[in-house]
Amino acid sequence: MTHYHPSIETLTDYAAGSLPLAHSLCISTHLELCSECQQQVRKLEMLGSEFFEDTKSEDRQLNSLKDSFFAHLETESHSATLAEQAKEEKRQMLDQTNESKALDWDAYKVPKSLRQFIPKGYDDLKWSRISPSFKMATLCNEEGGAQIALTRIKAGSHMPTHTHTGDELTLVLEGAFSDESGVYRQGDFISRDSSHKHQPIVTKDAECICLTVLDAPVEFTGWFTRLLNPILRRHHPHSGL
Repeated sequence: MTHYHPSIETLTDYAAGSLPLAHSLCISTHLELCSECQQQVRKLEMLGSEFFEDTKSEDRQLNSLKDSFFAHLETESHSATLAEQAKEEKRQMLDQTNESKALDWDAYKVPKSLRQFIPKGYDDLKWSRISPSFKMATLCNEEGGAQIALTRIKAGSHMPTHTHTGDELTLVLEGAFSDESGVYRQGDFISRDSSHKHQPIVTKDAECICLTVLDAPVEFTGWFTRLLNPILRRHHPHSGL
C-alpha cells in the first residue's frame, strides 16, 4: 500500500494544470500507482469544473467551497483507506506467491506516463554508472530547469549521503529503500528540499528503481564521494554545463 503522497496543495496545482511539466509527470506516474490520490484529483477536478461554471461567484464563496470540500475529503479518507488496504493485502499475497516462484527483473512494468521516454524497458536505457552500486539514466532535461531521471541501486546497497541544492521529487517504481525518515515502497512519493540530508539504503530483497525530478543537482557530502559531484552537475541542465 502507498503510504507517502503528494500534499493536497500539490495535487490541487496538478488538477489546475499549474505545475511545471516535469513535476506533473512525476505526479501522473504516482497516480497510476495510487488509487487514493486518483480519487483526490478527480474530486479536485470536479471542484474546478463547478468553479468555472459559475464565473460570477465571489472569492469568499470559493474559499468556503474549498473549506467544505477539504473537510469532506478528510471524512472520506478513512473509509477509502480501509478499502484500499484490503485490496493491497490481497495483491501482496498474490505478489508474494509469484515472487516465490521466480524473480524476472527484466519484466518490470513501465508506467504508461513514462513510456514516451522508456519505450522498450528499463534495461534498454543508457545508464551512467555513478558508483559500483548506483546508476542513473537521464530521461529529459528542461533547458536551464529540472532534470527527469531514473536511479537504479543494487539490493542491499546505499546511495551516498547527500544534500539537495534545490527541490527533489522521488517516486519509487520498483523495490524499496529507507532513510532517516522512513521506509518507501512502490508508489511512494517523497519530496525533499535543501534542508534535507539523508542516505537512502535499499532493502536486501531487490534492487530499487526510482523516478526523480531534480530542480538542481544533489551534493554528495562524503570525503570520497564529493569527487562525484562534478559528474552529477555535468548531467544536470541547471548547472549550465
